[in-house]
Amino acid sequence: MEKYSKVMKTDPLVIEWDYNLNYIHSYAQDSKFFVYLGRGIILGSECKKCNYRYGTYRKYCMFCGSETYDIELPLEGKIHSFTTCYYAGEDFINEVPYTLILVEFKNINSLFMSRLVNKENKRVEIGMEVKAKFKKLQKFNVNDVYFLPA
Repeated sequence: MEKYSKVMKTDPLVIEWDYNLNYIHSYAQDSKFFVYLGRGIILGSECKKCNYRYGTYRKYCMFCGSETYDIELPLEGKIHSFTTCYYAGEDFINEVPYTLILVEFKNINSLFMSRLVNKENKRVEIGMEVKAKFKKLQKFNVNDVYFLPA
């Protein structure tokens, strides 16, 4: 018979036990984006056919379906939109509240979503200039890049 760490309730019976799972995830065609974050580079994409320039990395154009090629995004931009989050997952639980921003880059047609780290508590505004920073210890996820007020 299995050992359970805690009986939570008996009507109906509710139990709690440790559950561990190794999850293997592939970034597939987006792998290059995450590798380049570790090099201090944010990759975007440009459509070979219609020349639409994406702030969010993708291999195919969402308008014409053509294949894209990689472009290097600027490391400075402006806040297009933002929201303050008062609830968080495990990665940001100690940083609540935190601010998510959509970054507008010069000569790029779409936006890039990231987090604003605002230790100086500057007033966050649309149009505020921001610059990218990269974590020293890469985890190969979107949190490897974040933005600071410029």
